[in-house]
Amino acid sequence: MSEDILINITPQETRVALILQGAVQELHIERTLSRGMTGNIYLGKVVRVLPGMQSAFIDIGLERAAFLHVADIWEARDHDNTNATPRPIEKLLYDGQSIMVQVIKDPIGTKGARLSTQISIAGRMLVYLPQDSHIGISQRIEKESEREMLKAKVQKLVPADEKGGYIIRTMAEDASDADLQMDVDYLRKTWAAITKNARTRPAPTLLYQDLSLAQRVLRDFVSDETTTIQVDSRENFQKLQQFGTVYTPSVLSKLVHYTGERPLFDLYGVEEEIERALGRRVDLKSGGYLIIDQTEAMTTIDVNTGSYVNGRNFDDTIFKTNLEAAHAIARQLRLRNLGGIIILDFIDMETAEHRNAVLAELNKALSRDRTKVSVSGFSALGLVEMTRKRTRESLAHILCEVCPACAGKGQVKTARTVCYEILRELLREAKQFNPREFRILAAQVVVDMFLEEESQHLAMLGDFIGKPISLQVETLYHQEQYDIILM
Repeated sequence: MSEDILINITPQETRVALILQGAVQELHIERTLSRGMTGNIYLGKVVRVLPGMQSAFIDIGLERAAFLHVADIWEARDHDNTNATPRPIEKLLYDGQSIMVQVIKDPIGTKGARLSTQISIAGRMLVYLPQDSHIGISQRIEKESEREMLKAKVQKLVPADEKGGYIIRTMAEDASDADLQMDVDYLRKTWAAITKNARTRPAPTLLYQDLSLAQRVLRDFVSDETTTIQVDSRENFQKLQQFGTVYTPSVLSKLVHYTGERPLFDLYGVEEEIERALGRRVDLKSGGYLIIDQTEAMTTIDVNTGSYVNGRNFDDTIFKTNLEAAHAIARQLRLRNLGGIIILDFIDMETAEHRNAVLAELNKALSRDRTKVSVSGFSALGLVEMTRKRTRESLAHILCEVCPACAGKGQVKTARTVCYEILRELLREAKQFNPREFRILAAQVVVDMFLEEESQHLAMLGDFIGKPISLQVETLYHQEQYDIILM
């Protein structure tokens, strides 16, 4: 089955949709403001060594100097003797010294970033440790036979001149030799580029930043089924071409710059799919429906027959509804990125044959999931319990916040999400109409967001469309409500 990947990039966020047979299967969103610094590698300069605190302040080019403790200095420890006392920091560092460091904790409030000199670079299935020579395995891979098999696999792929080590991640459990080899090659190229920059650039400077969502698409998402990777930003298309040429040359032929008049996500119906994915109810083609409730402890999915009565008898109707629901559930888990404990309440079936068939259909539909899932059989109460690994925030947690008007019983889009919707709507209308001015009518919180944190993005859009954009507060509007008036 052919798959298309859509990448929508604006200055404020990147959105990725995976389309299979015309239907949205996965959504990924990364906002510029929420990209932390953890994992970034810098060539820093020692500003001050504090022997009394066994720590040092390092200038990495930020407003505040970052903090490095002796316990986080790789060279301070005797790695053959874990009980040995670390060497004093004043024996290792001096003022003005250039040093390669990695951020292990983002700056918070008045505190600077926390640093370490032990470098690690994460790939899709492996983590590269350039200073350490051993091969470790994630503790979540529990079977000893599987651990040994994976370790032997990686050892075969590591070049003879390799001085660094690797940690095998849980994603490597079902990986082929080709997948692992691709990860090894990517990590070695990345480290070579980092060390080259460290030799040629002055401190302080950023040597490596964790991959953006768009770059991770090229590295992690593309499969043999992928037909095209469409990007709607020329500048970022060129950046992805440069990245792909070095790290993922095999996918370059699939990369396409989308230049159509309609917004890319509108063309494929992704915007409507996002709206539906934020609701509780999911309608099935047969007339049945799902009710999805996401709580702090677990997610529950209830299957209902609704108006579906096309079966030969009531048992047949229930069975066919449950089969269709199994596919819809697997898709909704990917689309909404639901993780943790998930309870499925299929409609009660009388025969074990029907229950086994529905369970088999569910497992088949879940086999496409790139996130690890585990499904148990029907319980005594007729429920199916399953788990899905949490890899990132769910779609609802990214786009929504607890609604203050309903005391937490519902959800409302954040003011920033509404701002970004308005920016997209303005761009859409600017392509269709030619007014003197656009006026945005919105709630106070949305207007405040445009006047403060999103003022730059609003100004950039105004310059881009060549029309003035004014703001007007409507006190009766709720947070998600807005209108755009053509003046």
